[in-house]
Amino acid sequence: MRFTRIAAAFALVVSLSACASGDFGNKQLAGSLIGAAGGGLLGSQFGDGAGQLAATAAGTAIGALVGNQIGQGLDRADQAAASRAQIQALETAPTGSTVVWRNPDSGNAGRVQPLGTYRNTSGEFCREFQHTVLVGGEAQDAFGTACRQPDGSWRISG
Repeated sequence: MRFTRIAAAFALVVSLSACASGDFGNKQLAGSLIGAAGGGLLGSQFGDGAGQLAATAAGTAIGALVGNQIGQGLDRADQAAASRAQIQALETAPTGSTVVWRNPDSGNAGRVQPLGTYRNTSGEFCREFQHTVLVGGEAQDAFGTACRQPDGSWRISG
Protein backbone atom coordinates (compact mmCIF):
# COMPACT_ATOMS: atom_id res chain seq x y z
CA MET A 1 0.00 0.00 0.00
CA ARG A 2 2.84 2.41 0.86
CA PHE A 3 4.47 1.69 -2.53
CA THR A 4 1.21 2.52 -4.33
CA ARG A 5 0.93 5.82 -2.51
CA ILE A 6 4.55 6.75 -3.21
CA ALA A 7 4.25 5.81 -6.88
CA ALA A 8 1.02 7.78 -7.17
CA ALA A 9 2.61 10.83 -5.57
CA PHE A 10 5.64 10.57 -7.81
CA ALA A 11 3.50 10.24 -10.92
CA LEU A 12 1.37 13.18 -9.80
CA VAL A 13 4.31 15.46 -9.24
CA VAL A 14 6.05 14.41 -12.44
CA SER A 15 2.84 14.88 -14.41
CA LEU A 16 2.30 18.31 -12.92
CA SER A 17 5.79 19.64 -13.36
CA ALA A 18 7.39 17.85 -16.29
CA CYS A 19 4.72 17.70 -18.97
CA ALA A 20 6.01 20.40 -21.26
CA SER A 21 4.41 19.55 -24.59
CA GLY A 22 3.36 22.59 -26.59
CA ASP A 23 0.08 20.93 -27.63
CA PHE A 24 -1.98 19.44 -24.83
CA GLY A 25 -4.42 17.80 -27.21
CA ASN A 26 -3.09 14.43 -26.10
CA LYS A 27 -2.68 15.05 -22.36
CA GLN A 28 -3.65 11.47 -21.48
CA LEU A 29 -0.85 9.96 -23.57
CA ALA A 30 1.71 12.42 -22.22
CA GLY A 31 0.52 11.80 -18.66
CA SER A 32 0.67 8.03 -19.19
CA LEU A 33 4.20 8.11 -20.58
CA ILE A 34 5.53 10.45 -17.91
CA GLY A 35 3.76 8.56 -15.15
CA ALA A 36 5.05 5.21 -16.45
CA ALA A 37 8.62 6.48 -16.58
CA GLY A 38 8.42 7.96 -13.09
CA GLY A 39 6.66 4.95 -11.61
CA GLY A 40 9.15 2.56 -13.18
CA LEU A 41 12.07 4.60 -11.87
CA LEU A 42 10.60 4.67 -8.39
CA GLY A 43 9.71 0.97 -8.46
CA SER A 44 13.28 0.07 -9.43
CA GLN A 45 14.44 1.38 -6.05
CA PHE A 46 12.75 -1.50 -4.18
CA GLY A 47 13.86 -5.10 -3.71
CA ASP A 48 16.52 -7.24 -5.39
CA GLY A 49 16.50 -9.54 -8.42
CA ALA A 50 13.03 -10.73 -9.37
CA GLY A 51 11.49 -8.66 -6.58
CA GLN A 52 13.04 -5.51 -8.01
CA LEU A 53 11.81 -6.41 -11.49
CA ALA A 54 8.28 -6.93 -10.13
CA ALA A 55 8.41 -3.61 -8.24
CA THR A 56 9.60 -1.83 -11.40
CA ALA A 57 6.79 -3.37 -13.45
CA ALA A 58 4.20 -2.48 -10.80
CA GLY A 59 5.56 1.07 -10.54
CA THR A 60 5.40 1.48 -14.31
CA ALA A 61 1.80 0.26 -14.47
CA ILE A 62 0.64 2.35 -11.52
CA GLY A 63 2.47 5.42 -12.78
CA ALA A 64 0.95 5.07 -16.25
CA LEU A 65 -2.56 4.71 -14.83
CA VAL A 66 -2.26 7.69 -12.48
CA GLY A 67 -0.53 9.81 -15.12
CA ASN A 68 -3.27 8.99 -17.61
CA GLN A 69 -6.02 9.99 -15.20
CA ILE A 70 -4.31 13.24 -14.30
CA GLY A 71 -3.35 14.05 -17.89
CA GLN A 72 -6.95 13.55 -18.92
CA GLY A 73 -8.22 16.33 -16.73
CA LEU A 74 -5.45 18.89 -16.21
CA ASP A 75 -4.44 21.55 -18.70
CA ARG A 76 -1.30 23.70 -18.65
CA ALA A 77 -2.85 26.31 -16.33
CA ASP A 78 -4.01 23.58 -13.91
CA GLN A 79 -0.53 22.05 -13.88
CA ALA A 80 1.11 25.42 -13.24
CA ALA A 81 -1.28 26.25 -10.39
CA ALA A 82 -0.85 22.81 -8.81
CA SER A 83 2.93 23.01 -9.11
CA ARG A 84 3.03 26.49 -7.52
CA ALA A 85 0.85 25.30 -4.63
CA GLN A 86 3.01 22.23 -4.07
CA ILE A 87 6.22 24.29 -4.01
CA GLN A 88 4.62 26.82 -1.65
CA ALA A 89 3.46 24.03 0.66
CA LEU A 90 6.90 22.39 0.71
CA GLU A 91 8.77 25.68 1.13
CA THR A 92 6.73 27.66 3.64
CA ALA A 93 3.53 26.00 4.86
CA PRO A 94 3.50 24.78 8.46
CA THR A 95 2.87 21.05 8.97
CA GLY A 96 -0.86 20.38 8.93
CA SER A 97 -1.80 23.56 7.09
CA THR A 98 -3.28 23.52 3.59
CA VAL A 99 -2.30 25.40 0.43
CA VAL A 100 -5.11 25.49 -2.11
CA TRP A 101 -5.14 26.15 -5.83
CA ARG A 102 -7.96 26.71 -8.31
CA ASN A 103 -8.19 27.35 -12.02
CA PRO A 104 -11.38 29.36 -12.58
CA ASP A 105 -11.29 28.66 -16.33
CA SER A 106 -11.33 24.85 -16.03
CA GLY A 107 -12.99 24.55 -12.63
CA ASN A 108 -10.24 22.17 -11.49
CA ALA A 109 -8.72 22.68 -8.08
CA GLY A 110 -6.64 21.04 -5.43
CA ARG A 111 -4.92 21.28 -2.11
CA VAL A 112 -1.50 20.38 -0.76
CA GLN A 113 -0.93 19.60 2.90
CA PRO A 114 2.49 19.02 4.47
CA LEU A 115 2.08 16.09 6.89
CA GLY A 116 5.49 15.94 8.54
CA THR A 117 8.96 17.46 8.44
CA TYR A 118 12.26 15.79 9.30
CA ARG A 119 15.90 15.28 8.29
CA ASN A 120 16.72 11.94 6.65
CA THR A 121 19.86 9.88 7.32
CA SER A 122 21.71 11.86 4.61
CA GLY A 123 20.90 15.09 6.43
CA GLU A 124 18.44 16.28 3.79
CA PHE A 125 15.45 18.35 4.89
CA CYS A 126 12.34 16.30 3.93
CA ARG A 127 8.59 16.79 4.05
CA GLU A 128 5.82 14.23 3.76
CA PHE A 129 2.79 15.61 1.95
CA GLN A 130 -0.66 14.89 0.55
CA HIS A 131 -1.71 16.47 -2.76
CA THR A 132 -5.41 16.19 -3.60
CA VAL A 133 -6.50 17.11 -7.13
CA LEU A 134 -10.19 17.75 -7.87
CA VAL A 135 -11.02 17.13 -11.54
CA GLY A 136 -14.65 17.19 -12.58
CA GLY A 137 -15.69 17.02 -8.92
CA GLU A 138 -13.70 13.81 -8.31
CA ALA A 139 -10.83 13.86 -5.81
CA GLN A 140 -7.59 12.01 -6.49
CA ASP A 141 -5.21 11.79 -3.53
CA ALA A 142 -1.49 11.24 -3.70
CA PHE A 143 0.92 10.89 -0.79
CA GLY A 144 4.67 11.29 -0.94
CA THR A 145 7.88 12.59 0.54
CA ALA A 146 9.95 15.38 -0.97
CA CYS A 147 13.55 16.08 0.06
CA ARG A 148 15.39 19.33 -0.61
CA GLN A 149 18.42 19.00 -2.87
CA PRO A 150 21.60 21.10 -2.61
CA ASP A 151 20.41 23.24 -5.55
CA GLY A 152 17.20 24.08 -3.66
CA SER A 153 14.88 21.88 -5.75
CA TRP A 154 12.68 19.18 -4.24
CA ARG A 155 13.15 15.48 -5.08
CA ILE A 156 10.37 12.98 -4.51
CA SER A 157 11.78 10.02 -2.58
CA GLY A 158 10.56 6.65 -1.37
